[in-house]
Amino acid sequence: MRLATPFAILALVALPLSGCGGSEDPTTGTATAPESAAATKRAIRAEWEHSPDCNRPAGASRWGCSVGSYRCQAVVADRGWSVSCSRPGESVAFVVRP
Repeated sequence: MRLATPFAILALVALPLSGCGGSEDPTTGTATAPESAAATKRAIRAEWEHSPDCNRPAGASRWGCSVGSYRCQAVVADRGWSVSCSRPGESVAFVVRP
């Protein structure tokens, strides 16, 4: 099954809806939202990779776990594991190579 493509499309559609697509900080005039979103994504991914609760169960093609206040779902894809984590108002997605 090729689930990576639908997850990639979902992530691309969700990005403009997330509300942080290049907004500027009114006090400095610099774009800060993309950098903070990238830092959040890196932190969630690192926490997901190091959490024993997020390890893939033997033989599973789908599994889930919690990372801080985010709830994550992972599925086996042709390029690795496609992971989507969300909480009310925010979501991140990434691919992990096993």
